Amino acid sequence: MRTVFVIALVAIHSLASAQYEDHGFPFGKVTHADLDMKVYEKDTAAAAVVLDEFGEAFMDNENAHNLVFRYHAKIKILKKEGLDYANFVIYLYKNSTGKETMRSAKASTFNVENGSIREIKLPQRSQINEEIDPTHDARKFALLDVRVGSVIEVDYKIESPFKFNFRSWPFQSEIPKIASEYWALIPANYKYHTSLRGFLKLSKNESELKRNWYSPGGGRLADCILTKFGMADIPAFIEEEYMTAKSNYVSCLNFELAELLQFDGRKDKFTKEWKDVDDELRLDNGFGVQIKRGKGVLDREVDQCIAGATDDLTKAQKIYDFIKNWYRWNEKNNFTSQDGIKKAFEAKTGDAADINLSLVAALQYAGLSADPMILSTRENGLVTSVYPVLSDFNYVIAKLNVGDKVYLLDATDDLLSFGLIPDRCLNGKGRVMTGKESYWYDTKPAEKDRQVSMISLKLTQEGKWVGTVENTHFGYSAYRYRKMLAQSGEEKFYAEKMANNLHNATLVKQSFTNVDDLTKPLIMKFELELERVDDLTAGQFYFNPFITLYWQNNPFRSAVRLYPVDFGVPIEQVIVFNLECPATYELAEIPEPLALALPTEGGRYIYDVKSSGNTVMMNSNFVINRPVYSSKEYFFLKELFDRVVAVQKTDLVFKKKA
Repeated sequence: MRTVFVIALVAIHSLASAQYEDHGFPFGKVTHADLDMKVYEKDTAAAAVVLDEFGEAFMDNENAHNLVFRYHAKIKILKKEGLDYANFVIYLYKNSTGKETMRSAKASTFNVENGSIREIKLPQRSQINEEIDPTHDARKFALLDVRVGSVIEVDYKIESPFKFNFRSWPFQSEIPKIASEYWALIPANYKYHTSLRGFLKLSKNESELKRNWYSPGGGRLADCILTKFGMADIPAFIEEEYMTAKSNYVSCLNFELAELLQFDGRKDKFTKEWKDVDDELRLDNGFGVQIKRGKGVLDREVDQCIAGATDDLTKAQKIYDFIKNWYRWNEKNNFTSQDGIKKAFEAKTGDAADINLSLVAALQYAGLSADPMILSTRENGLVTSVYPVLSDFNYVIAKLNVGDKVYLLDATDDLLSFGLIPDRCLNGKGRVMTGKESYWYDTKPAEKDRQVSMISLKLTQEGKWVGTVENTHFGYSAYRYRKMLAQSGEEKFYAEKMANNLHNATLVKQSFTNVDDLTKPLIMKFELELERVDDLTAGQFYFNPFITLYWQNNPFRSAVRLYPVDFGVPIEQVIVFNLECPATYELAEIPEPLALALPTEGGRYIYDVKSSGNTVMMNSNFVINRPVYSSKEYFFLKELFDRVVAVQKTDLVFKKKA
């Protein structure tokens, strides 16, 4: 069964109810108007639309006072691609202390047959229970007789013993919703941080007090707060180019337990302050303790590798190279060491925490000012900065101070140069955990993604284009292309990595300079032959000089964008092009120079073509100066890329001299 429409289990807080009845909309009330709908007018491209969605969560006074979550949705199938939304996989969490169970589930398909509405109920025997992994079971089912035009409806309840394991309520999904509402009934002695992530606003946010509503164990009654959250006309979330984790921007309701007031007057605080986390991580066996132990594990090797170094920067570079070359990263992210630095060092392999905590330990042993910096990778999402949530973090790097300069270091990849961290780490800010107080620090890229292409071509009398392309890569561009070279090898590099970039070209010879010297730019030179001009006796021919570093399409297609554009690193692409054609031809028309600029020095594009005798010279300079642009700047970015793409798709026209 294709797992396309997965409903996140919203095991929402310790909620309450003595006799709590179902709310929301009634099951099975599908109308002819619902079934006659052919297209959703507010999103004509939608394959399906949620007509109505309702969820509620409360603490049951029965059944061990478990948390009960109910989900109810009615969905219209509009296109063939929408049929997958009739396949449901509902995940149920479990651990050694208990597991979530499906209390009830019903689902139906509604179609029009002979002018009447027919309901096809899903039999209980069609619902499959399956063990997914050690921490998850699942209830799976596929609704029957679903076709384009059908309305499907599902209503289920989950009972959970994990009263403090509360998940989010996602208002937004990959298909639009006409209405979505969530009710949370919470005992008044439970205090939560409630936050709405995303860029959409609530259409409903109402609270009311329920007196003497919750009675755990039949004892003292507690008041409850019933909060009703709602949204209307919710657009589908469309993933676009240059964005970080989807979870950063999808409109979603989140809850974080801050405090529980026990009936005997005790207060249990669940939201900590950073000073508490500082102490906790300093004494943590997988974090602070490992850094201390690591100094003893690494001392002999560190002494050897820094012998003869006379300044702190040289010491740091030697230690960085040693750690980077000693370990092989197992491609697992973590900010605490699971098995310890000693075991990882002996095995010469480990996760991000093993490697980078070893780096911190080695730098500190050498007397350098280095601290671990925990962060969240781009795929993992942004961290909460208002209060500490350690589960937000999944990675650690080293922050090094040498004089008045700061270097961020990651030793998981032997192709990273000193001071360059992988783009997965470029995700806002991280928390530097010093020996005393921690603080936030931005993970700004130390260098650009910069490429300079020098192109020299000649059109022979036989109509053959011959010449060279020399690409020089700096910063993140050099790192990216070195990784490509490592994957393919130099002999296969052009065929596997460059043939599509240098279109219509045949490789004659290639050479690479500074492949292993990470302190210098990577230089790649290609001798090429391009497609022939079939008939040089004709009156004119066309040629596009953008044979490399060109944008085929504008990556920004939406008319508006509610979330930021995140390139990760600044971009610079420079092309210097020289073309020599036969003396009998000349440019029919020299294109007008073009100079475009984004507001507040955000970027620019400069294009200029000159002609002298039978030589044509072109300069193209494209610059994106910042890693991140706000949604308000989106229009200007989109317009800039539109103009750049248009220029780079325009041929030069050569005509025969009179």
